[in-house]
Amino acid sequence: MRVLIADKFEQQGINELESRKFEVFFEPTVGADELPSRVSEIDPNVVVVRSTKVTKEAIEAGESLELVVRAGAGYNTIDTQAASMNGVFVSNCPGKNALAVAEISWGLILCCDRRIPDQTRDLRAGTWNKKEYARASGIAGRTLGVIGMGRIGQAMVDRAHAFGMNIAAWSRSLQDEQAQEYGVTRCENIINLAKLSDVVSVHVAATDGTRHIINDKFIDAMREGSILINTSRSSVMDEKAVLRGIREKGIRVGLDVFEGEPGSGTGTFSNELINEPGVYGTHHVGASTNQAQEAIAGEAVRIICAHRDSGEVPNCVNQSEDRGSALLTVRHRNKPGVLAKVFDILSQASLNVEEMENLIYEGGESACARIQLGATPSLAEVEAIESQDTVLGVSIASLETAKS
Repeated sequence: MRVLIADKFEQQGINELESRKFEVFFEPTVGADELPSRVSEIDPNVVVVRSTKVTKEAIEAGESLELVVRAGAGYNTIDTQAASMNGVFVSNCPGKNALAVAEISWGLILCCDRRIPDQTRDLRAGTWNKKEYARASGIAGRTLGVIGMGRIGQAMVDRAHAFGMNIAAWSRSLQDEQAQEYGVTRCENIINLAKLSDVVSVHVAATDGTRHIINDKFIDAMREGSILINTSRSSVMDEKAVLRGIREKGIRVGLDVFEGEPGSGTGTFSNELINEPGVYGTHHVGASTNQAQEAIAGEAVRIICAHRDSGEVPNCVNQSEDRGSALLTVRHRNKPGVLAKVFDILSQASLNVEEMENLIYEGGESACARIQLGATPSLAEVEAIESQDTVLGVSIASLETAKS
């Protein structure tokens, strides 16, 4: 099986893949524009990326591509719709960089509060300005608002407790019982969170539902002189709204992600926000610690090996949750051709098989096929299956009822 790693990747992960008899093509400098031609030339079964964009053209360039692995959590740089249309799985490595992202978020919080980069700049320029920099609010006893309570959000909460902060949190899935367990105040919405918080840190995935959740309405709800941190994705934040908040409300901002940031490791960069006083930035390196990258590489290897060895795809992000309309259960003799006859009857009735599993009973004499169908078979079709000599019994159940 051929694996194209089109981005930076830990050497220990490459060594592990090669020791497991994968043919590895390590090309860390390949960009989005070159990726389609490399996929066409190498024809890999698996493509692994970090920040390199995987476009529709790249997905359709090869004949053997089965799996794209995002060596990280967010996968908005991969055309998952094109992957799904072409029968290509997309998988990610969630949670492996949680501590690294939380650490840089806290670094940005402290920079915003104590203006550490500005102090360093003045010291290097030979300026001693203790009078200016001695004015800082401090964070103990103040309120941290966490938007998104996944693994990164939870790591933020753990560290906020150590800093002696009060914590407000919002997440679509956060329940009162969980909030009590985490020691946070659950907010009904992010506007309430903005009103409560002295510091806001954003940790949500980039989706249509999270686009520009940090907008004018949110900025208007924030406290004067509060702090806003975004280490998730640039799309969750309306930069024009944030710029207004900086200028009108004295909001300080820490960012690891920006609109229009280069897609490669180096390049030119321009963004109006970063030139504003009280704005501190890093180069989208939140997940870039040795610890995080080693953990991510190990997870990527696990996904690739599982796919080859068992056909399973851990952490698959483009597998449909729709289980079909009906579950057809066929108990049958464990003999060749039994299921072929069942599928022939289903095919003639234009009934699509969405998913299936075949369980073997102890002794190997009989088996049970559980077949999820796109529509419910008629009584005649069920009787046709049941009439086969090798079929022991047939039952049909509605999956629509189970969904509701």
